[in-house]
Amino acid sequence: MQRQVILASTSRYRRELLTRLRLPFDVQAPEVDETPLPGEAPRALAERLALEKANAVARHFPQAVVIGSDQVADLAGEPLGKPGDHARATEQLRRMRGQTLVFQTAVAVVCHASGFAERDLAPVRVVFRDLEDAAIERYLRAEEPYDCAGSAKSEGLGIALLEAIDSDDPTALVGLPLIRTARMLRAAGVDLL
Repeated sequence: MQRQVILASTSRYRRELLTRLRLPFDVQAPEVDETPLPGEAPRALAERLALEKANAVARHFPQAVVIGSDQVADLAGEPLGKPGDHARATEQLRRMRGQTLVFQTAVAVVCHASGFAERDLAPVRVVFRDLEDAAIERYLRAEEPYDCAGSAKSEGLGIALLEAIDSDDPTALVGLPLIRTARMLRAAGVDLL
């Protein structure tokens, strides 16, 4: 019998991505404080939060295989989170224009009953165009990406903000690296095919 699979996330983007694997899963809010620790690098923050989210839900569902994920936009070592509003999104995009960022997307899969715990990182290198203020404003008004790390949705109009994307896991930029997730689910005993 296959274990219950739970996505420890409130992100609609991660939920939509996970449906691509065509396996039944439930969703639970992980209720984890996402505040960076003093001096914590973006990569370490993403990895820590992915594992904390998975473990927070697994404590309530120890028999389940739980997936946690987190993404932090890394601008020269500085973490950029979800802007939350128009003013912060404008500031983020102004700082990012003409810059190369690394979107640090981490995923963790845990099952407390079996003792399985694994995490991995899928860094995505993104080169932003040198955007004019008017273009930034039009984009933000059109897409309102205030719940996205780095204020841009590459799966939508946000692709027009970019010069290049470099990744070995194509869904990582949207928020859940499915190649790594599928590998970890198989290792945890979840049969995808």
